[in-house]
Amino acid sequence: MIDYRDPTALNPLAIADQTLELTVDIPDPERLDRWLTANVKELSRNRVQKLIDWEYVQINGQLCTNKKEAVRLGDRIHLTIPEPRPLELTPEAIPLDILYEDEHLIILNKPAGLVVHPAPGNMSGTLVNAVLAHCGDQLLGIGGVQRPGIVHRLDKDTTGAIVVAKTDLAHSDLQAQMKAKTARREYLGVVYGAPKASSGTIDAPLGRHPADRKKNAVVPLEKGRTAVTHWQVEERLGNFSLLRFRLETGRTHQIRVHSTHMGHPIVGDPTYGSGRDVGVKLPGQALHAERLELRHPATGEMVVAIAPLPDHFLKLLTVLRSRAV
Repeated sequence: MIDYRDPTALNPLAIADQTLELTVDIPDPERLDRWLTANVKELSRNRVQKLIDWEYVQINGQLCTNKKEAVRLGDRIHLTIPEPRPLELTPEAIPLDILYEDEHLIILNKPAGLVVHPAPGNMSGTLVNAVLAHCGDQLLGIGGVQRPGIVHRLDKDTTGAIVVAKTDLAHSDLQAQMKAKTARREYLGVVYGAPKASSGTIDAPLGRHPADRKKNAVVPLEKGRTAVTHWQVEERLGNFSLLRFRLETGRTHQIRVHSTHMGHPIVGDPTYGSGRDVGVKLPGQALHAERLELRHPATGEMVVAIAPLPDHFLKLLTVLRSRAV
């Protein structure tokens, strides 16, 4: 019998095996994750939340990825429980730009085009494959089978600093720092337009886009998760601006969605941008994780990593500065 509470038992790459059709039989509204946990005894709440996030749950025939969604009397819940399948990760000798490394962790300057971890459509050539080749078997099993050592992530075409844990202790400590917001992450991004203010804060919940499940959007809090982004203008470049962003939360596509929400989308963003040509060939959004500051999980000392801007970002700034003169 499979123990679905095993942290390696369920993963988003598994083949669907068991499906359950359930009907809500309580008179008062209840959160989806709580109701499923109470009614599917073999699943922990953490597993239920992962299944919701991985798009294995439907309510009345509609996909639901919001664990806080309220279910009501008579709602029909369709739950798929995927059969566990071992995920073999192959080390690949992909060059790494190392900003800091010791026996506990490694901080890398991720290039554009490099996916952080294997997923359907990107089973090889990822940062995880590269780090496994660099660190060897030390990394296997840390933080989960399909994401060994990964503490946080960057989008495929977002460049810059990302930390990978080498030990279980470092992994749990760094994740706790991210959750407690004591690890500081700052990004640089070029946006369309010129904000009237010199700085500000975007406090707008994020969730699945109501019409496009591949995108996120600003949604009501009951349908999403709290998301807070602080920003300030670093340089005004005519009809463009260089902004510095500091994340208070780390939601998927947070800066990209928030920038578009404030009326200043990131230049080159193929998903949330305006599509306007700026005359510079970019691999994707002009967004770079420039600074990562964290407390070392073993020594307690502060570690600050600064990732240099990539060439395409520097070229974009040069072109925009020349036009703004």
